[in-house]
Amino acid sequence: MPGFGDPRAKLLVVGLAPAAHGGNRTGRIFTGDRSGDWLFRALHRSGFANQPTSTHLDDGLQLADCYVCAVVRCAPPDNRPSPDEARQCLPFLAREMRALTQVRVIVALGRFAFEHLLKTMRQLGVSIPTPKPVFSHGARHELDNHLTLLGCYHPSQQNTLTGRLTAPMLDSVFATARQILR
Repeated sequence: MPGFGDPRAKLLVVGLAPAAHGGNRTGRIFTGDRSGDWLFRALHRSGFANQPTSTHLDDGLQLADCYVCAVVRCAPPDNRPSPDEARQCLPFLAREMRALTQVRVIVALGRFAFEHLLKTMRQLGVSIPTPKPVFSHGARHELDNHLTLLGCYHPSQQNTLTGRLTAPMLDSVFATARQILR
C-alpha cells in the first residue's frame, strides 16, 4: 500500500505497516483504525491535517506539507513483519522517499520504522552519523542533506492504552517537527 499526502511535503511520517482492519481494509494507510485516530488527531492539532479523523478514502482528509507511509506494504501476520518481508518492501519505501524531494523532517513511528528508515536512507546516499542514531521517543538526530530524524513511539493500542504514549507526548513530537520547519 503506497503512502499518501502532499507530494511537496517537508514532513514525512513513517509507520510499520497497514493494519489488517485499518489501512488494509480501507485502502489508505492509518485509515479506519485506532492508531490512525491518534496519528491524525495529532497531525490536525499541529496543522498538518485539515481534519482530526480518517475513516475512509473519500472522507475529505487532506495533509498539508506532510506525507504518511509505512515500511511494509501489506498487513503482516500478528502485526509482526518478518525481516524478509521488510527487506522486500524497502525498495518501495526508497522510491517514495526519492520522489519526496522537499522532505526536511522524518518522524519514525516506532523502533522498527526507525531502523528501517536508517537502512533506506543509507541506500539513498544519506550519511548516517557514527555512532548510529538510537531510537527513543522524542529523540532528535541531525543527518546530512539538512534532514532531521525524530523518534516517536508508534500510536498502537499497545502503547496508547498502557500510557506509554500519551496525546501530549505525540503532540510534542509534531510540535518539534513544526518548529524545525519554521
